[in-house]
Amino acid sequence: MSTEIARVAIAYHSGRGHTARQAEAVAAGAAAVPGVVADLVALDELTDELWARLDAADAIIFGAPTYMGSPSAVFKAFAEASVTVWAADLGWRDKLAAGFTNSKAMAGDKLNTLVDFSVFAAQHGMIWVGLDLYPGWAESTASIEDLNRLGSWLGATAQSDADLSAEKAPPETDLRTAAYLGERVAKVTLRHLRGSLAA
Repeated sequence: MSTEIARVAIAYHSGRGHTARQAEAVAAGAAAVPGVVADLVALDELTDELWARLDAADAIIFGAPTYMGSPSAVFKAFAEASVTVWAADLGWRDKLAAGFTNSKAMAGDKLNTLVDFSVFAAQHGMIWVGLDLYPGWAESTASIEDLNRLGSWLGATAQSDADLSAEKAPPETDLRTAAYLGERVAKVTLRHLRGSLAA
């Protein structure tokens, strides 16, 4: 078995702290997998160090709140600035990618944010990893505590009531779903790296 260390970066923006909690849960899920190092990368300032950390990652999990049906302006600025990576012979080619988002509404058009992330990753030549969970809270006997209670496959979604602080929202079930996504990406990244070494 390879002793290769997989590096998973969580590149995220958070407006009021709710998405930061989701990012922390993603990172915890990834870091719980032996052989994986998780790196939380806040996108508020686009420094040379930030780009170097993303360049060193084997997988990048993108996260941002959904504002007006799409990722936050801070995330969009990051996406546009990544053109320098794209122009350097698709510098993120074959890295794994995934995504997560949060909004105050149950739906909130969060799917559109995940679609934006996946198209962004595709333009960089990345390989997308979705959420392999059946939808929770989808039967009369189901519970709001189910994993993937909001029923997304493209990535992990969370809902935070507008009048609750980041200390109280999103709920634990959504944070557990975020951790599950981080764990899944970490495991797939290890398999991807080991396959690359064998090829």
